[in-house]
Amino acid sequence: MKTRTFLITGATKGIGLALSQQLSAAGHNVVGLARHSEGFPGHLVTVDLADRLATEQVLHDLTSRYVFDGLVNNVGLVRPQAIGEVKLDDLDSVLAVNLHPAVLAMQAILPGMRSRGWGRVVNVSSLTVLGAIERTAYAAAKAGLMSFARSWALELAATGITVNVVAPGPTETELFRANNPPGSAGEKRYLSGVPMQRFGKPDEIAAAIAFLLSEDAGFITGQTLYVDGGASIGKASM
Repeated sequence: MKTRTFLITGATKGIGLALSQQLSAAGHNVVGLARHSEGFPGHLVTVDLADRLATEQVLHDLTSRYVFDGLVNNVGLVRPQAIGEVKLDDLDSVLAVNLHPAVLAMQAILPGMRSRGWGRVVNVSSLTVLGAIERTAYAAAKAGLMSFARSWALELAATGITVNVVAPGPTETELFRANNPPGSAGEKRYLSGVPMQRFGKPDEIAAAIAFLLSEDAGFITGQTLYVDGGASIGKASM
């Protein structure tokens, strides 16, 4: 197996941290971008990805020091609001944090991947793109990441660079559990939509992303893989 170097945004919690740990354990080099450090298994750069100028500066510095083989656009921001309560400033913030770093990071590492004729990009989207209450902004942003992937995949299809999407269902991260403790109404609501009747684990989502970053995934591009316990195909029969 060839050692690769991957850039991951939102890398220190939940799915991002699980992926970073898996890639590092497999012998790859991992560079993470996040606001806080929590025992990261690679090189972490602390940056607020909502700050466009700071993000651009960090990416410029990193691409001068690392040869990147791939990118995982994982950072996200959720501000739940019913449609009657959506504020345009909040909408803009959610769209910006979910989409702007993805474009900036892709633009930063693309020239190097092009020159080497190899690259892997995975955008982390969400099951909410299929419809979810109080997710007007978040679902739109995550749908945007899907659209990015399809367009980029077409543009880059002949370059050796693949671009795909992983769309997780409800995943048992610390943040999710803090908002939906065992036995809560939130837990029951989420479980009712998952045929497997359990939540995903960060390691399970990370494994799907890791596969799409691998050598073996070279003929897969422009695709969205739902990792959701069957939630995207409907409810199980009663």
